[in-house]
Amino acid sequence: MKAAWLISLAPFAGCDTVPVASQFIPDYRGVETMLLADDLVQFNVSMTNALSAEDVTNYAECVAAGYTLIRGWGFARHLRTNVDEEAGVWTADAVYTISPALPRGISTIDAEVVSAACAEKGIPTV
Repeated sequence: MKAAWLISLAPFAGCDTVPVASQFIPDYRGVETMLLADDLVQFNVSMTNALSAEDVTNYAECVAAGYTLIRGWGFARHLRTNVDEEAGVWTADAVYTISPALPRGISTIDAEVVSAACAEKGIPTV
């Protein structure tokens, strides 16, 4: 039984470091907003400690929702998001249209609903 215990530890023998909890707490590093037209906005966001591309995509959506509310409008429509990761820094370049009424399309968001959900999850909106 003792030998089996030693063998089960063998995969960890070559590990240099053990992950700590702080490595799993997202660090939202901010956003750069570019107004491309009156109703067309590009958001460049960056973060560290993302577990996947979905984390940085969610951050971009939260920023889009917050920006839409700041402009006094209620809805946004997702057009595209490009995600990249380099040396632990995740970035997303997302483009949304914003509008006072629900836009046509399938990738629409209600800015108030999304902003509330982001607040509950601790994701910044702007």
